[in-house]
Amino acid sequence: MTTVIVDYESGNLHSAQKAFQKMADETDAGPVAVTSDPDVIRTASRIVLPGDGAFPACRRELFDHRGVFEAMEEAVISGGRPFLGICIGMQMLSSRGHEYEETAGFDWIPGEVVRIEPADPAMKVPHMGWNDLVIDNPHPIFDGIKTGDHAYFVHSYHMRPADPAHLLAHVEYGAPITAIVGRDNIVGTQFHPEKSQTIGLRLISNFLHWVP
Repeated sequence: MTTVIVDYESGNLHSAQKAFQKMADETDAGPVAVTSDPDVIRTASRIVLPGDGAFPACRRELFDHRGVFEAMEEAVISGGRPFLGICIGMQMLSSRGHEYEETAGFDWIPGEVVRIEPADPAMKVPHMGWNDLVIDNPHPIFDGIKTGDHAYFVHSYHMRPADPAHLLAHVEYGAPITAIVGRDNIVGTQFHPEKSQTIGLRLISNFLHWVP
């Protein structure tokens, strides 16, 4: 019952590993491993894909690690293992991104990643800091989490799912901004749960025990 955090040299792996291992230890959820080994990823009980920076760069780094995406696809799409994408790891679930250049995503959750455009020009982009979640669709990942709980964001682009049923939660920042997406055995958070204190740790715990 190993949870794997995928290491493709993009993302704050230390803080993510620390947060996931803390909650795994507290809730008896088994070991947490950070790896880029496709064989380990393929056999993981659940998979976490972090990501920081820009969509095109993260995608290039991921696919430069030979066999990693194929192993994730086998485990998640064919094998039905629970998957959590964080920040750019969530954005890459989309059909395509539009940051700097059009870049293909995994198309695991159909949609587009577009620039945040607040109605009020005084609202700065990137969207940075704490914001209150608004839950749109119920999901086991929300056990103990409610509308009004806040999470920590740092981003200039967000995902627009093609199917409203895949939008699990949003925040308001001059316009609705996607916070959490999900379908079947796949969820993604635009915010960083490892930086979101109590709510983030609760979400991590929920993911570690989620059985889709």
